[in-house]
Amino acid sequence: MQDATNGVRRLLMVDPCDACRRLLPTLQAAGWEVSSASLEDASARDFHVGMVRLDGQSLGRLERIRALLLQNAGEWIAVLSAELLPLQRVRDFIYEWFFDFHTLPLDEARIRIALGRAYGMSRLRQRTDEQRGPWDDLLGESRAMSEIRRLITRFAPTDSPVMIRGESGTGKEVVARALHNLSRRAGEAFVAINCGAIPENLIQSELFGHEKGAFTGAHQRKVGRIEAADGGTLLLDEIGDLPLELQANLLRFLQEKHIERVGGSRPIAVNVRVLSATHIDLEQAIREGRFREDLYYRLNVLQIRMPPLRERLTDLPQLAAHFARLYSSETGRRPRSFSETAIQAMLDHPWAGNIRELANRVRRGLVLAEGRQIEAEDMGLAVSVDHRGSLHTLEYYRLQAERQALGEALRQHTNNLSEAARALGISRPTFYRLLHKHGLL
Repeated sequence: MQDATNGVRRLLMVDPCDACRRLLPTLQAAGWEVSSASLEDASARDFHVGMVRLDGQSLGRLERIRALLLQNAGEWIAVLSAELLPLQRVRDFIYEWFFDFHTLPLDEARIRIALGRAYGMSRLRQRTDEQRGPWDDLLGESRAMSEIRRLITRFAPTDSPVMIRGESGTGKEVVARALHNLSRRAGEAFVAINCGAIPENLIQSELFGHEKGAFTGAHQRKVGRIEAADGGTLLLDEIGDLPLELQANLLRFLQEKHIERVGGSRPIAVNVRVLSATHIDLEQAIREGRFREDLYYRLNVLQIRMPPLRERLTDLPQLAAHFARLYSSETGRRPRSFSETAIQAMLDHPWAGNIRELANRVRRGLVLAEGRQIEAEDMGLAVSVDHRGSLHTLEYYRLQAERQALGEALRQHTNNLSEAARALGISRPTFYRLLHKHGLL
């Protein structure tokens, strides 16, 4: 398998031993571009597969080696003497951080196979990274997420207010940031204020600012959040929690495009695009007199509804894999995949906290996982023993069948992903996309 970009497979040898150097003619004849570097200089190199020599000296620098492995997306192979393998910390280190290991003396045929498989996995990960773009944080291939991305693309170029609705933890602020980043205001400020998290007596000052001496403790002028967003985008998160008297002030600003700081008398022109988000039923709040109907119509010109996670189960494996990669640096561990039992437990879980809950459970799983995969117990999820007699959505069964087919193809064609794609009757790019979707990379 050759690199799709320039036909070269790049191998970096870090602090290579003599046995590693003797492999050079064989590897170069097989199409590898081989370079070497010291541990201190390796992080600046560009490569697909890295080979690290572990010896007595290296054991005193494991944290340095770990930092190198963590910051580079390539796959790594360890080379060491057989007498080091009985050391528990060496075994644990290799198990945690390396794609494969080889003991001296090196078996050329075996190491060539290992390098080829490592290169394949590195290219899969690179393809995944190349696909990242404006939708980095709006992952998912469900019909619901495709529709949301379509709406964002249509709404972003306008200056019309957008109301983003959905349960807590569904990613409403992520949608707001996408609207900002794809708009003509992308180079200006994005300011978010949680209307339900600020004490009621401070909300007016936070939104509109205040002049020096406006009230006890106002020792200097303060620029409010609305003014700070001038030229950019203002997100009013949890707008349903805004007190009624502040709703009137906000409505006046939306109509006149001017604000007055608390204690001030001079109107200040502010040009912002206003987005709002809420998890409550605003129509019910209007009927109960808790939310102004005229403000509702000012804010609800365009609307996006974020679906709860339980309505987009086909996106769940991809989201879980995303968080496993995202939090791997924080936990100091390599990204892990999820066992079949863990995937099943995630599909069965109600996800009351939606994506925020999923992120926290995956973070916990990364910390507690002892094997190569994250198990349901690592995430604190219950394992359902018997599914007979229970019905799920059609999307659920489609997801299960798709994942099973991918798993069987991978098991039968481990060393040839093109053949695995061919066996499933799909193109290689589609195969890569599905592997990424199901977190099987």
